[in-house]
Amino acid sequence: MSEFVFMLPDLGEGTVEAEIVEWKVKPGDTVEEDQIIADVMTDKANVEVPSPVSGKVISLGGEPGELIAVGAPLITFETDTAPADIHPAPPREKKAEPTEEAPQTPPVTPAESVPAEEQANAEPESPPTSANRPLTSPAIRRRARQAGIDLAEVPATGPGGRITRADLEGFLEGHGARAPVATQRTGVTEIKVIGVRRAIARRMSEAKRTIPHFAYVEEVDVTELEALRRHLNAKAKDTAGLTYLPFLGLALVKALHDFPQCNATYDEERGVIQQHHAVHLGVATQTPDGLKVPVVKHAEARSLEDLANEIRRMATVARDGKASPKDLSGSTITISSLGRLGGIVSTPIINAPEVAIIGVNKSVDRPVVYEGHVTIRRMMNLSSSFDHRFVDGFDAAALIQAVKELLEHPATIFMP
Repeated sequence: MSEFVFMLPDLGEGTVEAEIVEWKVKPGDTVEEDQIIADVMTDKANVEVPSPVSGKVISLGGEPGELIAVGAPLITFETDTAPADIHPAPPREKKAEPTEEAPQTPPVTPAESVPAEEQANAEPESPPTSANRPLTSPAIRRRARQAGIDLAEVPATGPGGRITRADLEGFLEGHGARAPVATQRTGVTEIKVIGVRRAIARRMSEAKRTIPHFAYVEEVDVTELEALRRHLNAKAKDTAGLTYLPFLGLALVKALHDFPQCNATYDEERGVIQQHHAVHLGVATQTPDGLKVPVVKHAEARSLEDLANEIRRMATVARDGKASPKDLSGSTITISSLGRLGGIVSTPIINAPEVAIIGVNKSVDRPVVYEGHVTIRRMMNLSSSFDHRFVDGFDAAALIQAVKELLEHPATIFMP
């Protein structure tokens, strides 16, 4: 028997370290060669690490949440295999297992399971019995609890020393109703920041710290766009409905032709701005693991239907945890939408190394002045952020104005 220390292998994509997400084994376990021993996470994807040998686990190289450098000890085995015969299998991207979707209800403590007000109003299932317990009706007991009154303090005038409603009301008038007694809650729930959430936190912090954001918000009249969207959806009842995103994507592609400085990425190491001819559209997507940005490649070469289908497909892949590193990299500009939670204004954080991001707020019917008359129009705000080091405020505003004009006259989106 010999001791074999397995070093964290090169995970590709220029990765220099990875975070331990979950151990599949523990010291003392016997494993087989190619058995999955750990899930680790890079900036791009979750990766399953297979065992390079058969043997017994002696020790682990870190706890979940710790960062391990490529080439550092990951796990130690006791094995019969000679070192020269060990050829580790390459780590493989973790695929989400199909599961039935069901609402996930977090465990709650008894104090949290029922709102304080309902706890105060609820009758006890088995009222305590005591020789000194005041006699009264359940309704009066409830009223006393709501007012914060101890019934033992209330003088009783009813038969057999029973507290009547008049007794309680008279007591309240004389002493004043007290505030209902709320249930105090104690304790703290600690959630370790690891995995995707830590990667998001790091990337967001770096983007906000290193990029001087210039924010620009513009109001867009999408009345005509909404009419076109509804018309197209009515004619294609057998397909998923169109949202605003594919229209915005096509409008952005067309507008970027005149503003190439906004369809760009910044290579900080070389000090070079790369203006891309292709438009690889990042679509910020909320997933169970946090915010991910799957990429729709070559949006400039897609039709409305094709773009809508690809946005939908990439969002689904991201939510299901099946997005590959390639699916989550290479974007040149990003669209972020909160859907029905879009609010009035947002301040999206730039998806570095890009230099621009367009945020979509919710559309609502509002009274506006249109052609000299007050009328109801469908209005929506675009909230955008730009890297002010490389995109001047004038150019940022001009790009959004160009997108606004296309969306307000949606037929022009499809003109050469």
